[in-house]
Amino acid sequence: MKFIIAKDALVQSVQDVMKAVSSRTTIPILTGIKIVATDEGVTLTGSDSDVSIESFIPVEEDGKEIVDIHHSGSIVLPARFFSEIVRKLPKESVEIEVQPHFSTVIRSGKAEFNLNGLDAEEYPHLPQIEEENAFKISTDLLKNMIRQTVFAVSTSETRPILTGVNWKVEDKILTCIATDSHRLALRKAPVEIDADSSYNVVIPGKSLSEFSKILDDSHDLVDIVITNNQVLFKTKHILFFSRLLDGNYPDTSRLIPSESKTDMTLNVKEFLQAIDRASLLAKEGRNNVVKLSTLEEGVVEISSNSPEIGKVIEEVQSQSIDGEDLKISFSAKYMLDALKALEGTEIKVSFTGAMRPFIIRTPEDDSMLQLILPVRTY
Repeated sequence: MKFIIAKDALVQSVQDVMKAVSSRTTIPILTGIKIVATDEGVTLTGSDSDVSIESFIPVEEDGKEIVDIHHSGSIVLPARFFSEIVRKLPKESVEIEVQPHFSTVIRSGKAEFNLNGLDAEEYPHLPQIEEENAFKISTDLLKNMIRQTVFAVSTSETRPILTGVNWKVEDKILTCIATDSHRLALRKAPVEIDADSSYNVVIPGKSLSEFSKILDDSHDLVDIVITNNQVLFKTKHILFFSRLLDGNYPDTSRLIPSESKTDMTLNVKEFLQAIDRASLLAKEGRNNVVKLSTLEEGVVEISSNSPEIGKVIEEVQSQSIDGEDLKISFSAKYMLDALKALEGTEIKVSFTGAMRPFIIRTPEDDSMLQLILPVRTY
């Protein structure tokens, strides 16, 4: 195998596939990146057997030559060294040549590296997925949907199913739900799909986080294919495979209250900054708890008390408060996460009592919802 390739294209591709390479894998060859050169271009693959990423670099794109293939072939190179080497090469083009016994030469300018590679035939094959029942969604929307839900997955392995995001497709609507049983994030959006297809799967939160880092903010469509145990995301030059989590996701619809006793509309930025300030003292405490109480004339008091350090009280003027007076305590971190996920300048918070979950959403928009369970404070 021998080819010459533009350095920036190679660096970008290596960065993308590195997101799937783990140093802690039990299969030694998976600590490497598989490189395959054909007449069409160069394909790089990284995998940790849960997530696999394949990135394709075409011979030319937009009339610009990116790769010059001399001999096709394949090799697996140690990912950690290869990625560092490629990044630090001196010139804009890189020559990669595989010699007998998988010894690989990487040249750029006056620098020359020799890496010991492995036989690409030994590298596990990626799942073969039939792509006929794919649905499509635009890249920027998908990136937002992941960002607005994935932070709420559980980080504890006691209930593994909650470490994933529940994706449901019904009536051409994709609903993403994440919960760690103390809070919940939900986001809906229309997708391009055959009318009668429906899905209900759980995708590991870690896979979605890594995938969203690869996505750009374009309006290009991403193809999504779901099978019994795998999901495949397909963008212009990337295939991203992830295994699905086994088990049934809990029915979260009954957690979401349908009526409320107190509703308030607030400016997101003011409210977020006030919670952030209140949490400065709460952070030191055990559970980072902030209290919220309603006062006269639409004023909301936000306070936090940490006996060893001190206390903070701040008043925020709401745009409106309807319903009963309220005193409630909640985790400042959960509230900040939820506020950062929502879009728009205003939010509506609906409470159904001091010990019941409350909902935060953007007014007039039911495609997005954040739910938080209050904290008992005595």
